[in-house]
Amino acid sequence: MIARTRFRALTAATALLALTGLTACSTEGTGADPDRVDVVAAFYPLQFVAERVGGDAVTVTNLAKPGAEPHDLELNPRQVGQVSEAELVFYLKGFQPAVDEAVAQNAADRAFDVTTVAPLRDATAGGHDHEGEDGHAEEENGGKDPHLWLDPTRLATVADKLAERLGSVDPDRAADYTGRARTLRGELEKLDTEYAAGLKTCQRREIVVSHAAFGYLTERYQLEQIGLTGLTPDTEPAPQRLAEVAREAREHGATTIFFETLVSPKVAETIAAEVGAKTAVLDPIEGLSADGGGDYLSVMRTNLTTLRTALGCS
Repeated sequence: MIARTRFRALTAATALLALTGLTACSTEGTGADPDRVDVVAAFYPLQFVAERVGGDAVTVTNLAKPGAEPHDLELNPRQVGQVSEAELVFYLKGFQPAVDEAVAQNAADRAFDVTTVAPLRDATAGGHDHEGEDGHAEEENGGKDPHLWLDPTRLATVADKLAERLGSVDPDRAADYTGRARTLRGELEKLDTEYAAGLKTCQRREIVVSHAAFGYLTERYQLEQIGLTGLTPDTEPAPQRLAEVAREAREHGATTIFFETLVSPKVAETIAAEVGAKTAVLDPIEGLSADGGGDYLSVMRTNLTTLRTALGCS
């Protein structure tokens, strides 16, 4: 514990020197506590895992605020200071360029990149894929889909590896981190079982979504996604793409066009009106809504109920 306290003091001093003129901003709100590990999580699913695995032994700061779309996150000086001073930065390389840059400049030796323990699927793997559909998003992400947390089994692996990393930062409590990760794995495996059973027998297996974020979920549970846009949620689909999705929605008898909580539903509503379908929320859980309702597990279960209704599952 003494070594960790000295480390905290050293990193804080380094950050203050690096951020000359920003001292007041960078130290405000870091919540440095010598009895807890300071963890900065890049966005909500990572915050959820860090809090569950870390328990009362960690203090977790989420860089992406509730209600904000995390893809295009820009960091203010205070947040850069938080990254600089953290004992562990928990992020997904390629998902948030501003976080990648802050880590590279200020915390490369204290960062845990999810992609190093849970390799990402190709953006075009599985589902209904169309040439050029992901466009700019594929270029930014190196052709990889970052939304791995929508497969609970992959998220369980991330939790296990985070426990190992926290144990290396804080050896005195390594067994506690491992135990909490084991508990979380059990909950995620239960969720996985519920999804597999709930989506086993359905009248339809195609989902039409405003944002192609559900590749891991559809791959895991033998569904297919038809995305209005690719991996970047605020991309405006071309008229040709809208017409193509409307045609596929009719072919598959889609009764529901899905949109998400943090992005405008207008395009989904346009398609729904054209094909005589309704709209519903299918949450990619990139962040919680501004009202902060629920957590990862409860939102995933709400998604399951929504899918079962839309797909006519028995």
